[in-house]
Amino acid sequence: MSMYNPPHPGEFIREIYLEPLNVSYRAVALKLHVTPSTFNRLIQGQSNISSEMALRLSKTLGRSPESWLAMQSNYNLWQAKKNLNLDEVEALVIA
Repeated sequence: MSMYNPPHPGEFIREIYLEPLNVSYRAVALKLHVTPSTFNRLIQGQSNISSEMALRLSKTLGRSPESWLAMQSNYNLWQAKKNLNLDEVEALVIA
């Protein structure tokens, strides 16, 4: 079952970790060993979670790497469904 309008993982990180815990994105970037600008792009929804970032997030924030990637995949699929016109795409009929 697909989720309705899933959040971008960066939005999730902001709302679940950074804001309630009053932690700066720079502090988390240091723990992740990425540049603050890289992490800021993620939490602003301007970049996606890669496999490498999923491993880093898992170690720093918890949750499994698979859950971080699934969150990104769910978000990407929702956006594609919303924006892609499949009217001209046809099913392959095998005789």
